[in-house]
Amino acid sequence: MTSRQVFWGVPVFIWLLFTFWYTDFGGPLSEAEVAEGITLLAADNYDAERLAEIEAFLRRDTGRQFLMVNNIDMNETPPEMPGFGPDAKASALMDHYMEHMYKELLKRACHPIFFGTGLGIVVDLEGVDGPAASGWDSAALFRYRSRRSLLEVITHPQMQERHAYKLAALTKTIAYPVEPRLYVSDLRFILFLVLGLVAAFIDNLFFRRR
Repeated sequence: MTSRQVFWGVPVFIWLLFTFWYTDFGGPLSEAEVAEGITLLAADNYDAERLAEIEAFLRRDTGRQFLMVNNIDMNETPPEMPGFGPDAKASALMDHYMEHMYKELLKRACHPIFFGTGLGIVVDLEGVDGPAASGWDSAALFRYRSRRSLLEVITHPQMQERHAYKLAALTKTIAYPVEPRLYVSDLRFILFLVLGLVAAFIDNLFFRRR
């Protein structure tokens, strides 16, 4: 094997290693996984209607990644929460929640891909009435490796306690999953391009000149 072949093998190995970690190769959730997850969520006092919706979502699993769309309206006067004073800001309560979430998300190759600030206007509104339809402070997109990863996150023993801080920080929120059809910001694709460009530049600089 030549030194040039060894050189090109390094970025290929890095990309394959990342792809193996970033992709859930386990396929759709099994019946046993769904049943166990629903049992754990029921023990966390999820109401029956929400539990049924989550179970249906899990049973329709495709095994693919998905994005969680979050619309957020922060609470200007949040309630007092344990560990925080009466004048604690909503951002501090949200940070307490996300401190737990980021750790659990990142070790499962789940992560934020977009944060944005609302501009105070709703351009299109149809079928949704009242003040709850407008007034969004911000929006965020989170990438989940799979529904299996989501289930592991929401059944974590600390999830319910931390989730209460998120709810206290918000006046209202909507979070719903979407499975992408076009997703050019996939990190596997971006890493492939970056490694390929860097390796091609080095190859041209050192090997081809020889």
